Order: sequence, then C-alpha cells, then structure tokens
Amino acid sequence: MQVGDRVRIKDSVIFYHHPLHRNAAYDAQGMEGEVTKILKDWQGRPISANFPVVVQFAVEGAKRPFQAHLRSDELETVA
Repeated sequence: MQVGDRVRIKDSVIFYHHPLHRNAAYDAQGMEGEVTKILKDWQGRPISANFPVVVQFAVEGAKRPFQAHLRSDELETVA
C-alpha cells in the first residue's frame, strides 16, 4: 500500500467524527478513499503509530474531505 492508492474499508469500523453524522456512531465499512500519508517517522525519528495509514474520503454534502487514521489490515486496495 502506497500514497495515492485507492482503498476500501473491508471491516466494520466505527467513526464518531464523520462530517454528516457528528457525535453519532457511523459504520464506515465499504467506504472508498485515497491514501494520503503513511506515518513512519516524526521529525526524522522512527515512530510506531497504532493507526499509520491516513485515508481521505470524499463525502457528498460535506464542506471538506473527511480524513481518518486506519490500520493497513482494515483496508483493501481497489483496482
């Protein structure tokens, strides 16, 4: 998985910060987005992030794209 890849959430993942469902549980299984970052270091030092893959989702009706930090095993690459 690399920056720029198109991915889909394959497992049930609950978000509470979805722009159209603020402070309510939202199951994001099946959402598709684009990988924008993979967190490996911070200021030149290696880190071990719990959720290293940052994915950006386009949400219709939202002011800006929705971003979420996920694990790589929660995602599958879309062809």
